[in-house]
Amino acid sequence: MNDISLPQYYRESFFANDTLLHPELPGGRPGVAGVSVPYTMRNDDVVTVMLLLCFVLAIAAFAHSRQTVVQQVKDFFLNTLYIPRADKTSSGEAGKKSFFQIFLCLQTSLLLAITYFLYITRDGGETFVLDSPCEMIGIFSGVFLAYFLVKLLAYKFVNLVFFGSKKSKHWTWALTFIIALEGVALFPSVILQVYFSLTVQIVVNYFFLILLLAKLLTIFKCWAIFFRQIGVFLQIILYLCALEIVPLLSLGGILVLITDNLKVNF
Repeated sequence: MNDISLPQYYRESFFANDTLLHPELPGGRPGVAGVSVPYTMRNDDVVTVMLLLCFVLAIAAFAHSRQTVVQQVKDFFLNTLYIPRADKTSSGEAGKKSFFQIFLCLQTSLLLAITYFLYITRDGGETFVLDSPCEMIGIFSGVFLAYFLVKLLAYKFVNLVFFGSKKSKHWTWALTFIIALEGVALFPSVILQVYFSLTVQIVVNYFFLILLLAKLLTIFKCWAIFFRQIGVFLQIILYLCALEIVPLLSLGGILVLITDNLKVNF
């Protein structure tokens, strides 16, 4: 059998006696690095878990308090021309109502944050300071939640001063119900955009349609609760401009400012 081992001068290199040479250590992976797969929200496990939890908890809450939800819808759309003289709901039903509305308001903040994140990343060329998109969605969710809380507190203060506690309580319930309806209406568009590649422009148009309907419901409930007298058109316009338009414009400015600070400008 022939010896096919290489001679010594073939196995030694020019740097064989160099103390810095360590051939036993890996020198990197072979081949050429490929192009990294771009980020898509449909492949993000955290977003999937959040949307799945929103869906499951919403179904569970609706199944657990179905009669309460149906009664809420009836009270909102049918009992618009009078203010109930007394709250006839029991403490258990009131707790279910509060839990259902608070959960849906949190869901609305999350869905608005996802919609806004999809809007600012629609071209795919932006680079942000935060590596995780979930962190940005969390920041935007906090901004939207703070917006709703500040608006509710502002309404509470003004209504207690000018209209009394009974109308103020009824208006707070109506406003939180409108916010909850926004979240319910936005959920299908977010699902279609994330998992079925619905164009962002359609989602944005749908969002503005939902926003317009929500503002119309707000104006109608505001008139039904506070301004049913004749000749108060100017008062309702001033009321809504101070407590609806100004906070909404402030929210837009804050979102633009936060986005600019998070964006990496080359």
